[in-house]
Amino acid sequence: MTSDPLVIFTPSGKRGRFPAGTPILTAARQLGVDLDSVCGGRGICSKCQIAPSYGEFSKHGVTVRDGALSEWNSVEQRYDDIRGLKKGRRLGCQATVQGDVVIDVPPESQVHRQVVRKAAAARDIVMDPATKMYFVHVTEPDMHEPSGDLERLARALRDEWGIMDVHAPLPVLKKLQKLLRKGNWEVTVALHRGSLDTRHQIIDVYPGFYEGRIYGLAIDLGSTTIAAHLCDLRNGTVAASAGIMNPQIRFGEDLMSRVSYAMMNPGGEVEMTAAVRAAINDLTVDIAAEAGITPDQIMEAVFVCNPVMHHLLIGVDPVELGQAPFALATSDAMGLAARDLDLTRMNDAAQVFILPCIAGHVGADAAAVALSEEPGKSEDLVLIVDVGTNAEILLGDTSRVLACSSPTGPAFEGAQISAGQRAAPGAIERVEIDPETKEPRFKIIGHDQWSTDPDFDAAAQITGICGSGIIEAVAEMRMAGLLDDKGLIGSAEQTGTARCIATGRTHAYVLHDGTAQGGALISVTQGDIRAIQLAKSALYAGARLLMDEMGVDHVDRITLAGAFGAHISPKHAMVLGMIPDAPLDKVRSAGNAAGTGARIALCSVTARQDIARIVRQITKVETAIAPKFQEHFVNANAIPHATDPFPNLAALVTLPHVSFNLGGGGSVDDQGRRRRRPRK
Repeated sequence: MTSDPLVIFTPSGKRGRFPAGTPILTAARQLGVDLDSVCGGRGICSKCQIAPSYGEFSKHGVTVRDGALSEWNSVEQRYDDIRGLKKGRRLGCQATVQGDVVIDVPPESQVHRQVVRKAAAARDIVMDPATKMYFVHVTEPDMHEPSGDLERLARALRDEWGIMDVHAPLPVLKKLQKLLRKGNWEVTVALHRGSLDTRHQIIDVYPGFYEGRIYGLAIDLGSTTIAAHLCDLRNGTVAASAGIMNPQIRFGEDLMSRVSYAMMNPGGEVEMTAAVRAAINDLTVDIAAEAGITPDQIMEAVFVCNPVMHHLLIGVDPVELGQAPFALATSDAMGLAARDLDLTRMNDAAQVFILPCIAGHVGADAAAVALSEEPGKSEDLVLIVDVGTNAEILLGDTSRVLACSSPTGPAFEGAQISAGQRAAPGAIERVEIDPETKEPRFKIIGHDQWSTDPDFDAAAQITGICGSGIIEAVAEMRMAGLLDDKGLIGSAEQTGTARCIATGRTHAYVLHDGTAQGGALISVTQGDIRAIQLAKSALYAGARLLMDEMGVDHVDRITLAGAFGAHISPKHAMVLGMIPDAPLDKVRSAGNAAGTGARIALCSVTARQDIARIVRQITKVETAIAPKFQEHFVNANAIPHATDPFPNLAALVTLPHVSFNLGGGGSVDDQGRRRRRPRK
């Protein structure tokens, strides 16, 4: 008997088998996938647009072949003729399942759009931008002293400002003569000083004295999200911040699955590069509109990203990063023309600067964190953890700085979690469980009240649980005695609450049951616990490796970086065992430190030169080949840890000594005595 085709949705990771002929919209609704539709599936509203992906997906264990969806039909053609569909898009209400298929739900098709939490943090930055404005008077042409307009403009910049080695790209040269004459030989020049050489590139020319603003983009290109800050290049002010999902998620949620996609599908890296560049172009237009400026006022962009994203941005096949010795095509900083990267929605002559990578799995994003947080200047030993799909970890003080990356996977982002979703309105983001009654209360994104507050909107749509919510839920379950140190959820009989329900041979804890009102059942399952254990164990093992290399068994303080790190409760992170034990008042959030580092580099050429020096002084520790990584990983599976003491945590929280893996189904009380299950 042949199984029905498998349908996998990204970025949610939800999957299920459906009979051939099932509309994608129907499959999405049955799986609880966030796919919009307001016209009842008649192909009128276009809210249900989806993007099928084809090729071999080793992570998902499927190969998607041509014909996985039904043929393009007349309804789709009619809509495309009238309003237009992006290339590769289908209407979920019209396309039907014909074979195994991976379906990406783009952000605009999601009812609950993700809240990309990468706002700019306040920061004092010494302004020394690469792009500045210069007003000059240019000598008029003279038949007796023949020279070109560009050469005389360059001479004016030399004579009036002492600027040498001036060049102009073709887009500037095409309009230069007209602008010089319009300004009566007085012009304002937007001039970009090379960060890696002595060249000065003319970005734009304005007739007369130009008083308008010029801008740059600081872009944190992450595996899951792309966040951008639009900065005024005169004073560093952040004019707007915006973020979008990285569309490469449809090729794989984690970095190695994207490398695998490139390996298994000829031209796959080209496909992924095109997708991310198109997303950056869209983001550029959106952020300019938000700030009320025109895109051509954006003169340059600075990128920070992990090594795989780095290669896919510049159009290099990342296959070498998927196998030892994890060689980068280049680890140095890069200065490029935006048009060379097909970034066409900013100024025609805009420039791009990409921070240097530290090593094969520790990228420019970690370098940006080092630039922002300056661990090498710290008098005490600081552990900096940039939490994400791929975590970057720095440990250091004035004596030395160590770095590693750890493959935590997407569980912290809400993926691979049964009721998980990205951070969007309706997602549970905070959780508390009463240790006596075992009853939960929670907060959802978009509402300030707890679910037990009288003012809480009972009609609020509770749609799932995001990364910070699942971390708090698991930690609260551990503190309430619903979960033992091995990560096992107890039964209703063992825990004393009917919220612990049987799910086959394991149990789940129900946070919210909205099924009576047509809503969702949101629970924490044993599978969810395992996904979080794997993610947090990888994170902790990476930190322990750096501590081993440094020869220490504790750190003085911990900084949680990244958009996700900014929303993690330090206490819950420590109960879970995500981070080593430390005084809770010494655990702080740095917000999006990589994004802050990108802003610093955008606003300061000196900072760009500093980071090139700093990365050469950082010692890389490779987790993939470290002998003790597996040992640390296994020990970190326990909650909080199998062997490492947590004295600071123990002074604040008493974790129940319960065990739900005893042959007779009994448990252990708080004094460690075994309790037998009562006879019926």
